[in-house]
Amino acid sequence: MELVIVSGLSGAGKSGAADFLEDLGYFCVDNMPSALLERFAEFCREAGSRFEKVALVTDIRGQTSFDALFEALETLRQSGLTLKLLYMEAPTPVIVRRYKESRRPHPLQGRELSVQQAVEKERSLLEPVRRRADWILDTGDTTLGQLHNEILRIFSPGGEARLLPVTVMSFGYKYGLPLEADLVMDVRFLPNPYYVPELRELTGLDGQVRSYVLDNREARSFLDRLTEMLGFLLPLYTREGKASLTVAIGCTGGRHRSVAVASALTDALVRQGVNAISINRDCGRGTER
Repeated sequence: MELVIVSGLSGAGKSGAADFLEDLGYFCVDNMPSALLERFAEFCREAGSRFEKVALVTDIRGQTSFDALFEALETLRQSGLTLKLLYMEAPTPVIVRRYKESRRPHPLQGRELSVQQAVEKERSLLEPVRRRADWILDTGDTTLGQLHNEILRIFSPGGEARLLPVTVMSFGYKYGLPLEADLVMDVRFLPNPYYVPELRELTGLDGQVRSYVLDNREARSFLDRLTEMLGFLLPLYTREGKASLTVAIGCTGGRHRSVAVASALTDALVRQGVNAISINRDCGRGTER
């Protein structure tokens, strides 16, 4: 089992890092008390493959000393567990600004300390943790996308950013736009199989319909250009920290043209090495009118 401890200053981005680790397949737990760490690790071992990669966020909340954390980590290391510590920090003015924007109190602030004093006190208390860290990330000038790439660099196999997964969803405009869509493409300019009696009751998943929709110069040109555009966009979305992309392909009823195009686009993306799947939202809701 691989265990990653995420610690550091409050407001430095630990929750964001945990979200990205979760996208990489880690089981994440926020605010894990040090006293429960050994028990939780043992539970994960006994649970088997579901908990092969675990990330725990631990910080100053609820504790003023990290002796219990260090003792637990040493015990786990001696047991043969693969264990790494990620420490996150940022300059005090940046942390103060983030707390001001969030309108939440710092965990150590209380009545007797200002936010700045609370941050400096936390920094002092966390220094022993920082000294033991395998990686230290300063997020003072880091965007969410840059943090995402740093987490990928450290924890992704090979240390390389991967193209984000793509869902290609066909839909019918008569049933409304998909709420989850990032990009929407209208393919109602293509020939409509609804007006061909022998194709009307079929769907874009049938070979006859797919050939009718796609075997023309306009359809092929559209698919080539859309595939090329997505090849250009996917690395840029990944760089900015986006975890997934939904491309919605729409026709009137979501049964013929959009289904055929969505299937063909998914096939083209998969051939290029993209982790793409297709979903046909309205394919079973009736024929186009």
